[in-house]
Amino acid sequence: MPSKRASKTGALSVVGFRKTAAREIPAGIGVYALCDLDGVPIYVGKSEDGIRARVNRHITSARSDVIANRMLDVWEVASVRCWPVKRKAHLKPLEEYLFHRFHKKSSLMNGAILPRVRSLRFPIPKETVVLLMSGDEIKSRQRVELRLPRQAKQFLDLLDHYLNVKESSELHLALKAHFERLRRYFKRLHLKSPRGSE
Repeated sequence: MPSKRASKTGALSVVGFRKTAAREIPAGIGVYALCDLDGVPIYVGKSEDGIRARVNRHITSARSDVIANRMLDVWEVASVRCWPVKRKAHLKPLEEYLFHRFHKKSSLMNGAILPRVRSLRFPIPKETVVLLMSGDEIKSRQRVELRLPRQAKQFLDLLDHYLNVKESSELHLALKAHFERLRRYFKRLHLKSPRGSE
C-alpha cells in the first residue's frame, strides 16, 4: 500500500498549500506521476535531479520547455505519486513500465509514447502519495461546470499552437489526450442536464 502524506497547512491558499505540501515530496531521484482531481495519472516523468525539484517546476510552470508547459493544466494537478529509486539505471525502465501501466487506462499528457517494457528486473519501489490540494479544494474543483470550460480552453490553446506555430507528433498526441478528457467532461455535463433536455 502506498503511504500518503499531507501537511498540516490549515486554511492556506492553494499556492500556499502546494508550497508546504511539496516539502513532503521525496527529494531523491526517482519516477513520479502527476495526478488529476480524480486521482488519475495524467503525466509520468523521471528525474535525476530529484523528484521534489522536478515536480516543483511542474506545479509552478517553471519548466524551460514552453510546449511541455502548454500540455499540462496545473489547475488539475491535485496529487503526485512518487517512486524513489537508489540507482539511476532503474529510472528509465521504471518510467517506461509505469507509463504504459497508466496510459492504457487513461491517455497521458506526455506528448510521446515511451518504449514498452514487458517486465522489470527489480521490484517496484515503495510508493509515496503527496496531496497538493486540500480535500475541500479538490471537491470544489471537481465540478464539471469548472472543469469543462478549462479543458476546452486548454484544448483550443494547444490546437492553436499546433495549427499556427508548430506541427509535431508530440503535440498531436497531447491534443488527442486532451480531446478524450474534453469528451469525458462533456458527457458528465450531459448527465447533469434535466431529463429529456438536449
